[in-house]
Amino acid sequence: MNEDVLRKVQSNPKFMELVHKKTSLGWTLSILMLAIYYGFILLLAFSPATLGKPLSPNGVMTLGIPVGIAIIISAFALTGIYVRKANSEFDQLNQEIVEEAKQ
Repeated sequence: MNEDVLRKVQSNPKFMELVHKKTSLGWTLSILMLAIYYGFILLLAFSPATLGKPLSPNGVMTLGIPVGIAIIISAFALTGIYVRKANSEFDQLNQEIVEEAKQ
């Protein structure tokens, strides 16, 4: 990429918007995942009996199993949110920036 095209892209307001949106979404989803994961770890550390309670009076499965599964599913869901946003809004902005830089 030559310097002229690079300057055009970097000075484009849509590029700044794209960088801001991607960074903002990335940090938000990362913080959310860390809060979920470390919340689970803190619950396990300070109240292990909570996760060790059976789901039913005579049941074998404890509360910790569905909570753990929910944490794994939340990781997939947050990844899906990012991918969906990237494939729709971010790709469209990126394409507009490329088209404007070619002119």
